[in-house]
Amino acid sequence: MEELKKTTKKATTKKAAEKTVAAKKTTARSTAKTGCKTTAKTGCRTTAKKTAAKKPAAKKAAPAEKISPFITEVDQYLFGMGTHYEIYKKMGAHLTEKDGVKGVHFAVWAPNAEYVSIMGNFNNWDSSANPMTRLEPMGIWEAFIPELKTGEIYKYYLHTKNGWDLEKADPFASSAELRPGTASRVAETEDYKWTDKTWMTKRESFDVDSCPMSVYEVHPGSWKRHPLNEDQKEYEAFYNYREFAHELVDYVKEMGYTHVELIGMSEHPLDASWGYQVTGYYAPTSRYGTPEDFMYFVDYLHKNKIGVIVDWVPAHFPKDGCGLAEFDGTCLYEHQNPMQGEHPHWGTKIFNYGRNEVKNFLIGSALNWIEQYHVDGLRVDAVASMLYLDFGRNAGEWIPNQYGGRENLEAIEFLRHLNNIVKERNQGALMIAEESTAWPLVTGDPKDGGLGFSLKWNMGWMNDFLEYMQLDPVYRKFHHNQMTFSLMYAFSEKFMLVLSHDEVVHLKKAMLSKMPGELEEQFANLKAGYAFMMGHPGKKLLFMGQEFGQWNEWNENKELDWYLLQDEHHQQLQNFVKALLHLYQKNPALYEQDGSWDGFEWINANDGDRSIFSFIRHSKDSKKNLVFVCNFTPVERPDYSFGMPEKKRLKLILDSADPQFGGNGMEHAKTFTPKAGECDDKPYHVDFPLPAYGVAVFQY
Repeated sequence: MEELKKTTKKATTKKAAEKTVAAKKTTARSTAKTGCKTTAKTGCRTTAKKTAAKKPAAKKAAPAEKISPFITEVDQYLFGMGTHYEIYKKMGAHLTEKDGVKGVHFAVWAPNAEYVSIMGNFNNWDSSANPMTRLEPMGIWEAFIPELKTGEIYKYYLHTKNGWDLEKADPFASSAELRPGTASRVAETEDYKWTDKTWMTKRESFDVDSCPMSVYEVHPGSWKRHPLNEDQKEYEAFYNYREFAHELVDYVKEMGYTHVELIGMSEHPLDASWGYQVTGYYAPTSRYGTPEDFMYFVDYLHKNKIGVIVDWVPAHFPKDGCGLAEFDGTCLYEHQNPMQGEHPHWGTKIFNYGRNEVKNFLIGSALNWIEQYHVDGLRVDAVASMLYLDFGRNAGEWIPNQYGGRENLEAIEFLRHLNNIVKERNQGALMIAEESTAWPLVTGDPKDGGLGFSLKWNMGWMNDFLEYMQLDPVYRKFHHNQMTFSLMYAFSEKFMLVLSHDEVVHLKKAMLSKMPGELEEQFANLKAGYAFMMGHPGKKLLFMGQEFGQWNEWNENKELDWYLLQDEHHQQLQNFVKALLHLYQKNPALYEQDGSWDGFEWINANDGDRSIFSFIRHSKDSKKNLVFVCNFTPVERPDYSFGMPEKKRLKLILDSADPQFGGNGMEHAKTFTPKAGECDDKPYHVDFPLPAYGVAVFQY
């Protein structure tokens, strides 16, 4: 925490930093570090090779003073302090003009390289054609190449101090070559004409505590695809960002979601990694188009009042030879010691969160997505793996912190700094933690020892819910507390309830396939489960395909089984989910008091013998409160009654017996007046015949 306070007190504006540089110019520190022998890598245009002698004099860089200072001393100082929050405007490849000539400026951080140059089609991949100049003291290399334009592909060639020749993609690139190519691509990201000013202004007042959030989790490459003929290539099946924008908006608006969360948006080499092994932290994946195309996607969703959240992966990165691993022949971005720098189970590298430049690289990436691409939030992947030094390790395989504990103090400071600066610079932007342990105050204020996230995925609820839902109904009465336990901690964090992609892959089965019983029972089970989820406190997230009953596990290589909607059972399930989502948006009782017992009241949490749950969601003004009743057995309850705390007339606003949802068509009165007489420890009660797997929602 002290380090965070010190960091935030440092110069973060150009004017303040210039004063600091002038005062400390003679004492500027060098950040060059050595160690970590580079090994041969694959996946690049050529394999790294060791040379017998140093590079010839012709390949030595020109003196720094001969290069125009696009990267200034202030830039270097702020980067070294970890507070250059607009580093994405300086590093990487940028279209610019020098002495009246247009071209591209390149800048890369490689303090332990002896020689760095730029290679591409424009110079026939000649490593001696365009050498870069080293800037001191940070070891940033820069060069200007005249007349280069958008679309050129390139890599950095590095000759290292330990004699290796490496070809690396640009860590700060805005775009990349379509896989399986691994080069970076020059792209213009600052000239797009945004039309979402109304949305961005309104976002500043977005309050996650009291606003609705129902999120549709989507993998763009497998939501829908174009049909292919034998002569076409696989990537031609993808919807591009612009096509995807229009198709997705139409569907999301019809269904009633408020946000979409996109999987696999950062550039990554392997489709099967789903985008969780990132090589381009500043680049929207080229699978679906250019950075400008992605901007159009976000812009179009905003114009249609739909928020955009992107998955972001600061926990680890792959060992691909053209990526960040041992970038300049040393462990530049990762820890040198494998006990700190590698995930033993994932086969990936761990960022060195104690190094200011690495923290700046990651924070700059986060701000790039939010400020440059206007996304409304980041879902931060695998936070637990960042917080614990012993994550995935056995005794003796990890190094304790300075106090002997297993907490990763450097990662904790990084996360606090990250969340603090994102919120400070972008009011209303969301930082959402996928954190699977009981780490305290994940959404707490850093001033109070918290991590500062906006929301935390409620993994505990998800696990309990799914275990209960997969049980044969005859056994559910013995596991009743699995559905009620989450209310014991529901307000300890700001939670999002999730049924994510992770739960419908790797032989876990799709949501519908998890349900017990015969065909119609499976659909009825799932409807009851979704209704319970919608009524439970917390924001909502549902992975694509589960809203209409995908039978098969998610496969990133094919589109969803949309043909299933020709079957009435799947159409009825989709109708039910749509009704729930619109019900959610229209009723503040379901979202405006998510973080407090003021918004929730059990009617009966202990009706285990009948496996029925009944509860009230309260609005702030006590108008349009909602009563939920959910029956999780195939047994009809014609004599069912539930208690009410007051004698207010109820209106039935959602009934699973409705034929449009696949119900039995049982006729019910539409309004009910509670009768005097104790029930469920309440002074009044309502008689309501509850069907098998019946769900009823009342408003009063």
